Amino acid sequence: MIPFVDLRTQYLSIKDEIDTAVLKVLDSTQFILGNEVTALEEEFATYCDAESGIALNTGTSALHLALLAAGVGAGDEVITVPFTFVATVAAICYTGATPVFVDIDPVTYTIDVTQIEKAITERTKAILPVHLYGQPADMAPILEIARRHNLVVIEDAAQAHGAEYKGQRVGSIGDIGCFSFYPGKNLGAYGEGGMAVTNNSEYAHTMRMLRDWGQERRYHHVLKGYNYRMDGIQGAILRVKLRYIEAWTEARRTHAAKYNQLLAGAMTTPTAVPSNRHVYHIYAVRVQMREQLQQELNNLGIQTGIHYPIPVHLQTAYSDLGYQYGDFPHSEKAAREVLSLPMYPELSAAQVTTVAESLQKIVQGVAVA
Repeated sequence: MIPFVDLRTQYLSIKDEIDTAVLKVLDSTQFILGNEVTALEEEFATYCDAESGIALNTGTSALHLALLAAGVGAGDEVITVPFTFVATVAAICYTGATPVFVDIDPVTYTIDVTQIEKAITERTKAILPVHLYGQPADMAPILEIARRHNLVVIEDAAQAHGAEYKGQRVGSIGDIGCFSFYPGKNLGAYGEGGMAVTNNSEYAHTMRMLRDWGQERRYHHVLKGYNYRMDGIQGAILRVKLRYIEAWTEARRTHAAKYNQLLAGAMTTPTAVPSNRHVYHIYAVRVQMREQLQQELNNLGIQTGIHYPIPVHLQTAYSDLGYQYGDFPHSEKAAREVLSLPMYPELSAAQVTTVAESLQKIVQGVAVA
């Protein structure tokens, strides 16, 4: 079998380092925040070319606190995309603000920057681009629009650890960048985890208070805050894994190039913008009769995923926003066609070849033994 993600193989490759790091935290009894989390904040912020890192319990919490620190609240509007994981939109709703959707560019799957300005109203407070699948959004025009309209830019970089836009690491391009450390991410914890990074000291101070019940110091609650703190064990694990992320990222990029070569002409493969660094959290092809193809691959022992089958504007939970089918055709078409192939650093070249050749044969209607 070729799994969609293989967390066990990755763990076994660094087992001694991980086990030592975990035991160190157990011995220290610094189970919530603590020295390992503080060190992770510094190291990950440096990795992102940012001044401050705020470690949190999830990537969703990072988005929520970033929006709150930027002053987003009830009555405000935040522009984002419907073709994303639901957490992007949920975080906006947590603040009391209203998500306003803009369709994606059909090639990059990131926000169509030519449509942003049309969505701006007097209530717009922020733009929240998503670096989907590890592909950076087109940040230069986003920042230019934001400056002209006095808007905050918050990057959803949950899938884009180490991605670069014209040589600059994502997360440090806008006002605040938000990352997820969910286990399957390019940099994943062994549980939940997230991080916000910023070059704005005021935003950093506010987020640090908000994650810990709004405390400026112990039992002195300045803000109505939350319990969004990172566990010490996750901080220690992520510090170990951060040392490997560049090698792992290059392995992903090598696998993506191999997929591209083998699948060329057979189906639509991901397009990487030449001036950017795509980190391939997800390698998604576009296919017809997706569910049939997925089932046939599964029958061959090849696991796949769909990211994402229903755009957020068509989800029942967000029907109150008033959107309907046809409002965002590029997002809707992508949701019908994308199929995520196995993608993780530990894939072998032989496994990549097996996946690609099996998929090609199924598409061509050839029986696969």
